[in-house]
Amino acid sequence: MDISVIVPLYNEDESLEKLYEWIQRVMTSNKFTYEVIFVNDGSTDRSWEVIESLQQKSANVRGIKFRNNYGKSPALFCGFHAAKGDVVITMDADLQDSPDEIPELFRMIKEENFDLVSGWKKKRYDSKLTKNIPSKIYNATARKVTGLKLHDMNCGLKAYRIDVVKNIEVYGEMHRYIPYLAKNAGFKRIGEKVVEHRKREFGETKFGLNRFVNGYLDLISLWFLSRFGKKPMHFFGMVGSLMFGFGFLAVVAVGANKLIALLSHVPERLVTDNPYFYLALLSMILGTQLFMTGFLGELVTRNSPERNNYLIEKEI
Repeated sequence: MDISVIVPLYNEDESLEKLYEWIQRVMTSNKFTYEVIFVNDGSTDRSWEVIESLQQKSANVRGIKFRNNYGKSPALFCGFHAAKGDVVITMDADLQDSPDEIPELFRMIKEENFDLVSGWKKKRYDSKLTKNIPSKIYNATARKVTGLKLHDMNCGLKAYRIDVVKNIEVYGEMHRYIPYLAKNAGFKRIGEKVVEHRKREFGETKFGLNRFVNGYLDLISLWFLSRFGKKPMHFFGMVGSLMFGFGFLAVVAVGANKLIALLSHVPERLVTDNPYFYLALLSMILGTQLFMTGFLGELVTRNSPERNNYLIEKEI
């Protein structure tokens, strides 16, 4: 099979038929063999009924229905697991991604040997204040941290070699950083293509402003784990040694101050009367606990057997 198109969706019943008809036209005109996998992320509208109707009309349609709304990353994870095509295309269900981009994305993977091609919505039709400006700041930060020179890390329209999606794990809200996950997994040939961004025809966006806060937190987690996930002592050993050294020097200083006071017959003061003693203890204890708690919590999350266990109500 040439192409698997994965479409994660939540309450997009108005756009699904039009989207599939468009994908079908593109695939037929280019003589691709294909499948379209709709992953219904706990929609409360008629989305699943529309998917079932499409599947009855076309054997190229597959569907996965979640019992709950888990998010885009779980939807992509299950879609990647189910995909069978040599090239995997992901796109949003809101008709803001154009299926007309599929042939060129396919060509870049097959002929130019890219492992992953990420779309770049150079001209956007979103609100400048709530989406465009925050997106530019977010992408600039992501480029600096990840080392990937992509203008639009979180573009939903991407193409992957099948080996990529079978060897990366998308969980939580890590869909924003799939190119970085691919890079960390050893897939270095990552490209970019300017793609059309269309105005939303139906409904409204399902992502709030909290995505920017969550995005930065996820970026920090990925950077930290890619650097120190398999060699934590390189980080914690250094930080622990520095904090221990600071505490030891503080204790020596407080002790020396006490000794000088005794030799000089200065009125006796308790060691605990010195504020530096408490500052040293506070720095050592809080710093160690915060770093260790955050790191151990992330390790527990990454190694939890339930992390990517989602309740699938039905598959077609």
